Amino acid sequence: METVFIADDEQNIREGLKCIVDWKTLDFEICGEASNGEDTLQAILKQNPSLVLLDIRMPKLYGTDIIRIAREKGYKGKFIILSGYSDFTYAQTAIRYGVDFYLTKPIDEDELQQALEKIRDTLHMERSKSDNINLYKHKAKNVILHEIVTGTYESSETTALSAEELEEMNLAADVYQVVIYEKFSLNPGDISYNFADLLKITNKGNHTFEHFEEEGNEVILLKGSFALLKFQGFLDHYEKNPPQKRSPLDTLFLAYGRPVTNLDEIYLSYEEASTLCKRRFFCMQGQHTLGYEELPDVKRRTLEINNEKLEEYSNTLSDYLLTFNRKKVAETLFNLEEYLYNVKNDISSVKLFLTDLYLRIKEKLNHTYNNANIPFPTNSECIDKIDSCNYLYEIILFISEQSEMVMNATGNPSRDTVLDDILYYIDHNYQNNIKLEGIAPLFGYNSAYLGKIFNKATGESFNSYVDHKRIEQSKELLRENHLKVYEIAEQVGYKNVDYFHKKFKKYVGISPAEYRKNIAVKNSQ
Repeated sequence: METVFIADDEQNIREGLKCIVDWKTLDFEICGEASNGEDTLQAILKQNPSLVLLDIRMPKLYGTDIIRIAREKGYKGKFIILSGYSDFTYAQTAIRYGVDFYLTKPIDEDELQQALEKIRDTLHMERSKSDNINLYKHKAKNVILHEIVTGTYESSETTALSAEELEEMNLAADVYQVVIYEKFSLNPGDISYNFADLLKITNKGNHTFEHFEEEGNEVILLKGSFALLKFQGFLDHYEKNPPQKRSPLDTLFLAYGRPVTNLDEIYLSYEEASTLCKRRFFCMQGQHTLGYEELPDVKRRTLEINNEKLEEYSNTLSDYLLTFNRKKVAETLFNLEEYLYNVKNDISSVKLFLTDLYLRIKEKLNHTYNNANIPFPTNSECIDKIDSCNYLYEIILFISEQSEMVMNATGNPSRDTVLDDILYYIDHNYQNNIKLEGIAPLFGYNSAYLGKIFNKATGESFNSYVDHKRIEQSKELLRENHLKVYEIAEQVGYKNVDYFHKKFKKYVGISPAEYRKNIAVKNSQ
């Protein structure tokens, strides 16, 4: 409904105007009235009515001055002048300021009715046109935003967005970053978190970020230093306080590209986020974010799945299961996970590889133990299980659990030597990126429980034991004196040489270089 403001210095005229017109039928409602020019101008600028019925001669400020000042201050509503004079000069001035009708007193009811109907129709047409324009602008912005982010926007001297256009579209910022938000829960009842809620920010008018859907995922364009700072704060909090298993927050995944300062570079951030999003399957247990810092490893993938590898792993695992060699089964599964992490095949190919692997092992064991009642799931159950897994580690864990089930079912349920097997595994694999939460499932243990019994049996934590093994081996290599320090660091499992220096000094008391120098001095004496 449109609003109308009545301004006349005579109260009986104001009351009469309220009564002689059925305002509601005309789609108007009276929002206020005033008896002098100053109050009228103040009300117009504050309330922004659709229409003002205005007496030309008002105390304190003339009607023509009210119209002029209101227009200068941006008022775009309609005016109907009510005047006891049919003076041409007044009418000419009023028309110049955009007055729609100039009616003389006493007011003719039919003439006022017709004027109000025309103004109402004009207002409705203008609002409809404005709504259409805004709709077209919104659609155009969505198209342009999608093209800018995905790198399909062709910028030239004629199509480049001006600074004013960027401001109007809320795309102007000092820095940008693309985040892809994936919710992968199969349960439709799980909560789908609003990105603004995750960052604990408001995004009124899309001033903090823009978003659109692409391939079933939400693509977020962060805009400005504040938005990027809030996102980094969320990542830090998420890393320190991971969500509980099976909670709604445990079903989301965020991949993010690099920050860029130029609109034309946003697509680079998007390409990185898109590439990383496809690597979610290979994340470790509990990992819900993947950033551009980890992109170089993705680009270096050169290995490909092949039948030879399938045959090799199925035969190896089958042999270890047949000999009840838990240690070797766990080691092979760990190596399998590492191999698949480095292949460049897509996820569906990896899942197919693991499905074939499991079914081959199942077939061989059933053939060997044809009289045993091994409680294998059916082939269709195995296929569904592997296909439904969101992560590689989940499939490896499933195969590990099945392996333990087989060894228990075929007559070797003892786990008395499992800790010895783990120590043996560490002694021979410390140069790899081994973590307690990564190897515990391979031996059939919860990582927290295994950590406790490991500490109790060895007198130190799992990480400390691994560090000691690495440092002892590095001392041997330093004594041999044919490798550089950074080469030794890599060989014993430290990818960062500065971190190796820190660990070495912590356990030995001096730096690697000082240790090597002391050995050289001792040997020369």
